[in-house]
Amino acid sequence: MNIIEILGDTIKPFLDGEKPPLNVGEVMNLWFYLTATEQTMRGEQVSFNITEDPELKEKLQDVINNVHRPIFTELTEFLKAEGVPLTEASPDKPVGDFRHIPEGSKLSDEEIASLLSFNLVLGINYGCRGMTEAVRPDVALMFAKFQMKKLTFAITLKDLLMKRGWLKAPPYFKPEG
Repeated sequence: MNIIEILGDTIKPFLDGEKPPLNVGEVMNLWFYLTATEQTMRGEQVSFNITEDPELKEKLQDVINNVHRPIFTELTEFLKAEGVPLTEASPDKPVGDFRHIPEGSKLSDEEIASLLSFNLVLGINYGCRGMTEAVRPDVALMFAKFQMKKLTFAITLKDLLMKRGWLKAPPYFKPEG
């Protein structure tokens, strides 16, 4: 079973015909995902400015440019084309120099990596919700595409977390008896 083929087959009938309008649930899920993507990207831009680890810096640049910015752009264009009014986006954060930030005012590299990982998990979970609650197949397909972007990036991030000893995992459970 190939999920992309199944989703593609599901959406084919809608490509040439007229699509129904988005329902309020789809609009809310898309709007929330757009807002969460924007705010996550701003946090990643700030994190880029304060991390000292070159590989983490590279990962942050990758997730901003190849995951979140394309998702943000696609969602913005889609919602505008559907006639959904949007609030003005917040501006990108300028690139700065971490050395000018007092130590107690910034996250450590490990905290940045953990936050990045946590935000990916939240985005993946919320994308599953958007995908399963979508009535229109094109909306479900869009969420599936976003899932693949985040999952692909998350796999490479996990390698860095393990390499640096930053991976947060629950303790082993061994029942007594």
